[in-house]
Amino acid sequence: MQLKKDAVILGIETSCDETAVSIVRGGREILADEIISSATEHVRFGGVVPEIASRAHTEAVQEATSRAFAAAGLGFDDIDAVAVTYGAGLLGALLVGVSYAKGLAYALDKPLVAVNHIRGHIAAAYLADKTLEPPFVTLLASGGHTAVIFVKSYTEHEVLGSTLDDAAGEAFDKVARVLGLSYPGGPNVEKLAREGKKSIAFPAMLKGTHTFDFSYSGLKTSVVNYVHTKSQKGEEFSAADVAASFQSAALDVLADKLFSAAEKCGIKTVAAGGGVAANGYLREELSRRAAEKGFKLVLPERRYCTDNGCMIAAEGYIQYSSGNFAGLDLNAKASIPLKNALRGGAGKE
Repeated sequence: MQLKKDAVILGIETSCDETAVSIVRGGREILADEIISSATEHVRFGGVVPEIASRAHTEAVQEATSRAFAAAGLGFDDIDAVAVTYGAGLLGALLVGVSYAKGLAYALDKPLVAVNHIRGHIAAAYLADKTLEPPFVTLLASGGHTAVIFVKSYTEHEVLGSTLDDAAGEAFDKVARVLGLSYPGGPNVEKLAREGKKSIAFPAMLKGTHTFDFSYSGLKTSVVNYVHTKSQKGEEFSAADVAASFQSAALDVLADKLFSAAEKCGIKTVAAGGGVAANGYLREELSRRAAEKGFKLVLPERRYCTDNGCMIAAEGYIQYSSGNFAGLDLNAKASIPLKNALRGGAGKE
C-alpha cells in the first residue's frame, strides 16, 4: 500500500464519557472536531457510570461521525485510514469505538490504526505547534497517569518519572469529594481555588528528591485529614483556602520536575498534555517558568488536553506513517502499563 504524506485520518475516541470524532490531515491540520458528551448524565452519580457511558457512545458515535464528515466537507472515500482508541479506559466504552471503527474500516477497505490513549495525549502537542518535532520533554497529567516523558522521536518515548500511587487527576477528584464539590472534580476544585489563598501547608510529596517520580497519596490524605479534623471539632475553615493550597502543592511539583528533567536531558522544548494540563493555574505556572528559564513551551488548547478525537487522529497519523496497522481482531484493553503504552503500537502491547 502506498502511504500518503498528507494522509487524512479519521480519529475516534470513546474511552470515557466523550464520544469524539475528528478528521485530521497530515497529523497536524484539523479539518473537523466533533464531541458529544454524556458528562451531564453522570453528575448526579458523582462520577462516570460505565454502563451509562457505554450506552451513550452507542447512541452518539454515528451522529458524531456524520457531523465530522459534514464539517470537513468530505466523504467516506476521502479518508486514508480509521484510527481508534483501543485502550486504556472503560472497557465497555472502548468496545463501542473499536467495534464501530473496525466495521467502518472493513466497509471502506481502509487501514485500521489502533491508538493508545496516552500516546494520543502526547500527540496533542503536534496540533498546538505545527512546527514541533522531537526531541522534547512532555508532562503527562491526567486522571489515570502522571509522568514526565522524554519524546526522543515520533515513535520512541522514555519515561523519566511517574506517579508511585495516585495520579494528579485522581487526587483532584478525591479532594473535590471531601470538599463537597460535584463532578467533574478537577474543574470545580480549580474554580473554588480562585477564591482562596495558599495559606495551608500541605505536603508536596517527593519534592526536592533526585528522581522525577511523583506521589499524591500523602497529599490527598493530608487534605482529607485536615477537613475531617476541622469538621469533627466544629471549627470553621475556608474550603477555598483548602482548594488553593492543595492545588499549589499538587501542581507546583509538576512544573518543578518537568523543567528539571528537560534541563537534565539538555532539551529546551517542553510540552504538557492530559486533562490536568487544562488547569489554568498549571498553565500559568508552566508559562511563567518557561519564560523565566528561556524554554519553548507547547501547550495544547484546553479542548485538546481533555479527551478528543483530534489527538487520536494525530497519533493515528504517526502510526499510519510507520505502517503500523491493526487487524480486524483488534480488541479493547481497559488497562495498559505506562511503559508498554509508550513502547507499543497498533494494539500490540
